[in-house]
Amino acid sequence: MGRQTFSGRVALDRAGVATQTGAARRTINLWHRERERTGFPDAFTDEAGGEWFWLDDIEAFHAAHRAAKLAVLTTVDRSGDPHELVGSGEAAKILRYGSYRNLPDELRERPDDVEILSDGRLRRRWYRRTVWAIADARTGRQSTGRTPGTLTGPLKPHPYADDPRLQVAADLLAEARQDGRDLRGLGVELARRLGVAQRTAQRLLTAAEAID
Repeated sequence: MGRQTFSGRVALDRAGVATQTGAARRTINLWHRERERTGFPDAFTDEAGGEWFWLDDIEAFHAAHRAAKLAVLTTVDRSGDPHELVGSGEAAKILRYGSYRNLPDELRERPDDVEILSDGRLRRRWYRRTVWAIADARTGRQSTGRTPGTLTGPLKPHPYADDPRLQVAADLLAEARQDGRDLRGLGVELARRLGVAQRTAQRLLTAAEAID
């Protein structure tokens, strides 16, 4: 539904919050789940039991959230070899985040290297220059101020952006979460459903999780 007006005041559901903020649904779910830490507004329910958030509360939260992020990103660590691949933990340190869980979606969705581990999980890695480019884009820095060797062109879109199999992967993730199942090993099930290699299935799951 997106948005609705209650007594002259506009409210948003979670889909509306995603549209308003440009954040992924999983990010919104995290903000809401950890709202005592993030300051995300409390929800209210309508007569039908639907969940809503006041638009002006969301706008105030998002403005404060962006300001805090930008303040942190202005102190990005630009030391090291721009061509070195780093994992999520090091990428978080470069961006001055306390945890890899806070990495921006723009980075999670565009790893420069992906390794499938024995348990089916993915290990994502990025060139330092990619992390710097994401930081520059989020702070509005000009490319002339980047460390030599950083990216200058637009980031490439995910290769499965227009792939109809992406919806199958998203549906499988939703089913697993609803049933409380362990997400590890879903690549095998998705590969069987689609008749594709497990590596392809894992990449589709990664793409689906990133836009969830």
